[in-house]
Amino acid sequence: MEGTTIFSNLLRSLGVPYTGAYSDERFRNMPFKSLFGFSRLLSEYGVDNEALSLSDKEEASAIPTPFIAQRADGFVIVNNISYDRDGNPSKVEYTFYNQPYTSDFDDFRDSLTGIVLRAYPSASSIEPDYGKHCLCETVGKSKSILLIVLVLFLAVSGFICAGIGHHLSLILLLATDIAGLCVTFMLMQKTLSVSNHTADRVCGILQAHGCDTVLSQKASTFFGIVSWSEVGMAYFAMSTVILLIFPQCTHYLALINGCCLPFTVWSIWYQRFRIRTWCTLCVITQSLLWLQFFCFLSGGWWTMIFPIKTELFLMIASYGALLLGLNRLDNFIKERSGLPKN
Repeated sequence: MEGTTIFSNLLRSLGVPYTGAYSDERFRNMPFKSLFGFSRLLSEYGVDNEALSLSDKEEASAIPTPFIAQRADGFVIVNNISYDRDGNPSKVEYTFYNQPYTSDFDDFRDSLTGIVLRAYPSASSIEPDYGKHCLCETVGKSKSILLIVLVLFLAVSGFICAGIGHHLSLILLLATDIAGLCVTFMLMQKTLSVSNHTADRVCGILQAHGCDTVLSQKASTFFGIVSWSEVGMAYFAMSTVILLIFPQCTHYLALINGCCLPFTVWSIWYQRFRIRTWCTLCVITQSLLWLQFFCFLSGGWWTMIFPIKTELFLMIASYGALLLGLNRLDNFIKERSGLPKN
């Protein structure tokens, strides 16, 4: 993990050995996001540094990169300054909020406050307890890889045993379930204020910060009890399990899917006419539900619903248990993070 904060980006630019999780945590726990705070953190890593106040902001072009510069809108890491044929500074490459930018030097110079922080890493500059943190990150990655391998094994086994490959509609249903799990997982991360750059990029497709606006509404929860992201996550998870382990109950999945469709209409109406803001992840989720409806319809699964048997009520009970379990887990995480619970 490379890290996502400006402090981790600076350490990477300086060539100082670090781990992303620890460095990001140290930066986020920094009481004041100031050059003094940066200076103290760099000192912990054995990096000598000094703050400068430039009387002439043109002097920034003579400072060896990388260095931190202060602007009115925050701190940036200046990675490189290029010069024209006459030796005058022309372009500046810098990092701002984990994104690379290139700007004309004159425009960049005018945006500076004149306060910069230089760093002088040495061969002994390194993160405290670097070896221990590396081991923890390696173990964490190994657990993630093992989880992925086990899930893939179970999915392939279920795919073969359930005979999903013999029905195009079932293949498409499984694909939409997996896509739905990914989308609703990102939605849950949003509700938990967990940073996810993929989710941020997807959310910006229809409207910048639209997902955050929609998820902050009271309507993003079901009567304040559970969030709709939890409802969606439980729905797609249960659907995946049923398809892989109990494919004979697929017709009941069609009935549950049909009961969800009125909500999709209300959600689109609410985003379009009530708050006039689009949540891209929400729209994708609703589109997947409609895609599943047509898969059930084309596969003939709506013709085998009646008579209703005990299996449907067992599915509903299992779905409710999974939903409440996700809600308890979310509330536990929110409580630890100081976020409002559902």
